[in-house]
Amino acid sequence: MRKALDTLYAAALVGACLSMIVIAALVFIQVMGRVIDRGLVLAGLPRWGIAIPSLAEIGGFLFVATASLALAYTLRAAGHVRVTLITRLVGPRVNRILTVLVLALAAALAIFATWHIGLRMLDAQAMGRVSYGLIRIPLWIPQAVMTLGFVIFCIALLDEFWAALRGQPAFRAEEERREYEGAK
Repeated sequence: MRKALDTLYAAALVGACLSMIVIAALVFIQVMGRVIDRGLVLAGLPRWGIAIPSLAEIGGFLFVATASLALAYTLRAAGHVRVTLITRLVGPRVNRILTVLVLALAAALAIFATWHIGLRMLDAQAMGRVSYGLIRIPLWIPQAVMTLGFVIFCIALLDEFWAALRGQPAFRAEEERREYEGAK
């Protein structure tokens, strides 16, 4: 089960990375198109008109995919911002209780958000909603990717919650490893 969950988190991270690569490639093409057009105008030649329609919208959708798909892996890698001031002041037992409570609350909030994001996606699909740009993208498509990212995040939070109940969650072990390396 551990290997399957880690593979799921890693696959979501690969999806996030691919989304970032596509954003960078689209922006690069758009910028190079402008540079080429400017050079052609300066040379007295007609523009080629290289442009990507709805780039801002597509980039926004891809950014949401990047952010939501990266949530689970970032949690396991202790990449989310945590305020550890209180946990450093209390003993290990209270620290563990606080960690369990925070993970339970985070999971509850994430499940609530996932439920409503999923409902919004289903509503967009049923109503046939599309984006406003030149390229009419059905809104359920980026919302489905965001829903998927949040579902995987919920799984990761429940995974960490279960690990906290049994001993120590992965993000806590990663934090301690970093603190140990930083102390060297």
